[in-house]
Amino acid sequence: MATLYELTEEYRQLLEMMEDDTVDPEVLQDTLEGVDGEIEAKADNCAKLIRELNGVTSVINEEIERLKARKDVISNNADRVKKYLEKAMIDTGKRKFKTALFGFNIQKNPASVVIDQEDKIPEEYWIKQDPKLDKALLKKWLKDNPEDFAHLEQSEGLRIR
Repeated sequence: MATLYELTEEYRQLLEMMEDDTVDPEVLQDTLEGVDGEIEAKADNCAKLIRELNGVTSVINEEIERLKARKDVISNNADRVKKYLEKAMIDTGKRKFKTALFGFNIQKNPASVVIDQEDKIPEEYWIKQDPKLDKALLKKWLKDNPEDFAHLEQSEGLRIR
């Protein structure tokens, strides 16, 4: 695989291991820790690995979206053909028949509920919902109002520029 950055042989092998989903994460960690070099050189090479892996992830996500769109088109086409066949059977009056390969029949579907006046439905038919915490709103409140039931916590994370 051609990479954007020039990687040392050790890091190129590590990249190949990371792209292989059969490699044990502990083996990856041990290999990463075993690579020689000063922290600055390791940091540069790690940043190159991160960028490369993120690039691969982006390509995979784009392919997933493309395949989802293709799946939807194919599924919609199958539905259209089924509706066409159903209409043709109804129009010709042939609601049930068999061929050498398949059996066809038009049958009634199970009854479905149609809501006409939602406000008149008795309470027993409603599903009770658990309250859900709005953490964004709570965070705003906690910035100016310290409380004993919750607090703000500052964490750290690596940023690569």
